[in-house]
Amino acid sequence: MANPQSAIPNPQSGGEGGGGAVRVGVDVGGTFTDLAALTPDGAIEVRKVATTPDDPAVGMFRALDALATRDERRGTSAATSRPVPRPSSPVPIDVLIHGTTIATNALLERRGARVVLVTTRGFEDLLWLGRQDRAALYDLARHHPPPLVAREDVVPAGERMGPTGVLEPLTDGEVARVVAAVRALAPEAVAIALLFAFRDPTHERRLASALRDGLPHVPVAASHEVLPLFREFERTSTTTVEAYLRPRVSTYLERLDGGVRQSGIGALCIMTSSGGTRAPAAAAAHAASLALSGPAGGVVGARLVAAAVGLSDLLTLDMGGTSADASLVVGGAPLADSAGAVGGVPLALPAVLIETVSAGGGSIARVDEGGALRVGPESAGAVPGPACYGRGGERPTVTDACLALGWLDAGSPLADDVRLDTAAAERALLRLGPAAGGDSTRVAAGIVAVAGAAMARALKRVSVARGLDPRRMALLPFGGAGALFGCQLADALGMGTIVIPPHPGTLSALGLASAAERADLLASFHRPVDGLEPRALALAFAPLLAEGARQIPGGTLRRYADCRFAGQGYEVTVPADGDEPARIRDEFLAAHRRRYGHGGGGLAVEIVNLRVVALREGPLPSFDGKTRTGRRPQGPRAFVVRGERVTGSVWALDELAGGVTIQGPAILAGRDATALVESGWCGTVHPSGAVLLERT
Repeated sequence: MANPQSAIPNPQSGGEGGGGAVRVGVDVGGTFTDLAALTPDGAIEVRKVATTPDDPAVGMFRALDALATRDERRGTSAATSRPVPRPSSPVPIDVLIHGTTIATNALLERRGARVVLVTTRGFEDLLWLGRQDRAALYDLARHHPPPLVAREDVVPAGERMGPTGVLEPLTDGEVARVVAAVRALAPEAVAIALLFAFRDPTHERRLASALRDGLPHVPVAASHEVLPLFREFERTSTTTVEAYLRPRVSTYLERLDGGVRQSGIGALCIMTSSGGTRAPAAAAAHAASLALSGPAGGVVGARLVAAAVGLSDLLTLDMGGTSADASLVVGGAPLADSAGAVGGVPLALPAVLIETVSAGGGSIARVDEGGALRVGPESAGAVPGPACYGRGGERPTVTDACLALGWLDAGSPLADDVRLDTAAAERALLRLGPAAGGDSTRVAAGIVAVAGAAMARALKRVSVARGLDPRRMALLPFGGAGALFGCQLADALGMGTIVIPPHPGTLSALGLASAAERADLLASFHRPVDGLEPRALALAFAPLLAEGARQIPGGTLRRYADCRFAGQGYEVTVPADGDEPARIRDEFLAAHRRRYGHGGGGLAVEIVNLRVVALREGPLPSFDGKTRTGRRPQGPRAFVVRGERVTGSVWALDELAGGVTIQGPAILAGRDATALVESGWCGTVHPSGAVLLERT
């Protein structure tokens, strides 16, 4: 499904819609916190500081401190650990856009609220029954993660709604009994998911109102407000996720918003999983929509770079400190998926398609019981970090391996003046012992090979597994370590083009700074296209359009329809620009043929859901490489690539002038990231500052 965002114009000219003040994007990662600032003319400034795991907001304010001091050393921060931001920056900050992992981490670590679930009597076991599928098709010992609610915390409601109306009324006495039962369980949050509430939410509304009155300090999430679509299991699971996250997310955002306002910043916006932003209050009320808040910013940034270099189809890989996120841009827009899961918990809200693997720079390598080398999922994080950071870490990580192979320069400090210690990295690598290869170089080569294989599998899952040929696309690796693995991954997938973006280490933050304000409105419909009147379709869209206009006044409203062949178990989302059902059917048939290779053979087509996306586009950055003048390498360096020691040239990535040609092997050392150009690849610097690598 194409993400309901339009392909953007070429941003190389930049600057449009920038307003009169600076927009700042802050991406809080597992190891570093990245900041990108867009000035009114589209110019870009970046900063990078160490993440503060105990309180991510501290790291964010330190990044703002670094921007205020205008410290230009390597584009990173030398700010102290002082957790209080400066009262104002030299250039007024109009909007701060924040990508947060607070919701993601709460799901992965199971640190959300204690939830009580209210559901229709007889359906109390729905979350445990699920879809009756295996967690892994060929692994009989693997199980689905348990639901977020305990079985004893499920309260049945004596009522029943059917597809055509009420089958069993909800009495006042039953409402009072349910409220008393929920109160007795002393929940931290309540989820309500009644049968067929997507069709008629009357009973849910009564229960939600009574529970909010009876438990005024307890958040209540009702399925008709969270996800008013069919499929009971996914709707119930998503509503439970919303209740599970809402207390933690709302507390964090309320505190963060207060700190931002005290610092003199105009407004705070939060990135959502769909690749758009919302105000803190709206984001707190839709906590589940933040489950992929952090990774979504990178995909937005990637599509900006793709437009600047004239590409519309690409695979993206964001390799940070704790994980690597693979995604897809097709036709100039990120691919979206409404049937995803986070931490094994189904979540059916609109989201940019993201496939995450534990292969970040801080991912820890180990030898398992069978003697096989493994990388992740455990990470060294920001504290203590990789062994080479000299902050107390002793276990070997991917970053230690990259340093031991000579890909990174021990003489160049990272963010917060972190200096890399090659001897410490080699000692950590040797801790794995002879089973991992014996000497540090062989161990390091094994670690990067295992990490690369995990990332290649993720890229295949978002492309090949969806019927898309990666050989017809370009690869855009970014994040602090992504560009080191570009050639290895392109070879694994048979790809012939790699795009190294400007500022690869802070591209996610740049995507945040440029992100559109966005609201997604959904409604169930379930009507066959044959016999459907245009007026009926227009009437069904009308309340969604009105709500979209209310949430984002003056924004662009785009209509979409989820369509399928009668009897199909999945849908394809297509544009619904007019009220003519036949036009929607034609769009669906064309999209289905592109995706699955056939047009249904005359099967009837149904429209099952309606969607409206309200958008207000953000400013475009100016990818202008005219100020870059570097045309010669800094010198040679010996390093190891795929077990072979080679000597290649070292170039200053951030200073490369347009038109410069770089023959591999080479290392492109930037202020926020480093890229590796392997033998057999040749790079040309685009006027935007991106480096386009092609096979030779």
